[in-house]
Amino acid sequence: GSDLQVCIPKGSTCCSRKMEEKYQATARLNMEQLLQSASTELKFLVIQNAAVFQEAFEIVVRHARNFTNSMFRTHYQSMGPRALKFVGELFTDVSLYILGSDISVNDMINEFFDSLFPLVYSHLINPGFPDPSVEMTECLRAARRDLKVFGNYPKMMMTQVSKSLQATRVFLQALNLGIEVINTTDHLKFSKDCGRALLKMWYCSHCHGLVLAKPCASYCGVVMQGCLAGVVEIDNHWREYIGSLEGLTKGMHGIYDMEHVLLNLFSLVRDAIVYVQKNEGKLSTTISRLCGHAQQRQYRSASYPEDLFIDKKVLKMTHIEQEETLLSRRREPITKLKSHSSFYSSLPEYICKHSSAVQNDTLCWNGQEVMERYSPQITRNGAKAQPGNHEVKMKGSEPVVSQIIDKLKHINQV
Repeated sequence: GSDLQVCIPKGSTCCSRKMEEKYQATARLNMEQLLQSASTELKFLVIQNAAVFQEAFEIVVRHARNFTNSMFRTHYQSMGPRALKFVGELFTDVSLYILGSDISVNDMINEFFDSLFPLVYSHLINPGFPDPSVEMTECLRAARRDLKVFGNYPKMMMTQVSKSLQATRVFLQALNLGIEVINTTDHLKFSKDCGRALLKMWYCSHCHGLVLAKPCASYCGVVMQGCLAGVVEIDNHWREYIGSLEGLTKGMHGIYDMEHVLLNLFSLVRDAIVYVQKNEGKLSTTISRLCGHAQQRQYRSASYPEDLFIDKKVLKMTHIEQEETLLSRRREPITKLKSHSSFYSSLPEYICKHSSAVQNDTLCWNGQEVMERYSPQITRNGAKAQPGNHEVKMKGSEPVVSQIIDKLKHINQV
């Protein structure tokens, strides 16, 4: 046993260097499993929240698209399939934006109204014309913005959609970051010093023939505070993160509530089209002047679509009130996360309680021998408190931990 590196015996020992190495590997594995079991419940909660929330927003987007499609089918049949294509593209962009795509909300709404105006013009304002040529379509798209043909509705839609989608997007990003934080700390590689301290605490007693000896609780605490000093540095940022999640859920109301905004989009689109119809006389003249050159190349035909004669009373489409909103129901589990706000600061204590450490400091193993009473060296959690830790020497903070802290700081500021 003279070649032992850590479990150096006072007398004879039953351990060889190879056994010591095996114990070392087992100690590291123990630590990893304890860390992962500590975070199981928390990890499940965050993953469940993210999955449930994502499913909820997908349902809302689908309903909103269906409402808008049925508004076109009911009231503007002749625009039919082409309008549905533009509606589909708009809501696909909405979903992609929530999932983190860098599409601009203003661009997607401008594109929707740019595409819609040539349809509205050829079916409602100037019926009897065949479909506009490419040149005429381009002229109408440009005129849409210059003449503000839909009034202030596109702008209103931009404000509401961008505010509500931004809140949803940040919330989903925050939940996914929570999963990333836990996955990172679950699979941390521990320093050589920590590995040696774990071996000494859990297995060196075996090399002394003291197979039943258990580590002193306070001694375990000191070792864990040293091993987990970097991880515990996450604590303040994690508490803030749980607070931020709560703030984000409370903030998703009114124009910041995606469900409220998206499920009412159809009525904004309808009002925008009605606005064009009300101003058709003035518009027709101006468009003839602006796009006349393109219009003359069109052939005239005499079909008047039924859309022109819609009974205005029918336009009051009933809005479907859901007894209980999807997203509000799915925001409730966030409150369960509050009980996990001190997760990182309580890790050392959790691991000692769930490993083989005894709950008191009498007749226990102190890393070298079994003693009657262990007098604990008092250390506090966190890297700054560790220079006085005789069991585990601190080496600067783990780069992955620093990266995670930076990401938490960023999401906490949003």
